[in-house]
Amino acid sequence: NPRYTHLYKVTLMKKTFKVVCTLLAIFTSFSLLATDLKVGDEAPDFKLQATNGDYYQLSDYKGKQAVVLAWYPMANTRGCTIECKSLVEKGHLIRKYNASYFMASVDPLDKNRAFAKKTGADFPMLSDPTKKTAEAYDVLNMMGMASRVTFYVSKEGKIVKIDEDITPKTAAEDIAMNLKALKVKQALYK
Repeated sequence: NPRYTHLYKVTLMKKTFKVVCTLLAIFTSFSLLATDLKVGDEAPDFKLQATNGDYYQLSDYKGKQAVVLAWYPMANTRGCTIECKSLVEKGHLIRKYNASYFMASVDPLDKNRAFAKKTGADFPMLSDPTKKTAEAYDVLNMMGMASRVTFYVSKEGKIVKIDEDITPKTAAEDIAMNLKALKVKQALYK
């Protein structure tokens, strides 16, 4: 019967599509998150513009402060919004340490500005529209977006931790916990 043959083909196509999507999700979530950089490597220098209009260069912090660079895939997506709001609501936990922290993506500056305004971001959100810094940090995935990876850079400019297991909801608490574990000094308040 031609009708049953057609239904069988449609069902088979749907099942095949689901399998392909599942495999793609598994492949992109594990294989493409891994970075070639490792703890102990010199952190690649960058100079990127932030949502506040200023430019931030990693080498400016050398000898002064640790830096946390939290890459995120795309502004205004669910996980990135949750991560950003965590840093807004619990950023005081991070500010206890002698460290500067940034979120970074390959989104254009205007898109990140709108995202920062929407989430009330009170910290610099860096834009890397050329994707050169994302490539230097090995976070650019096959979708052309940054993978969600957080780098901890010592005040000497060395990578001291690479966190590829980010929980957006507890991002601020996790960063503060990692700064403590890495023995980053407390910030000095006047």
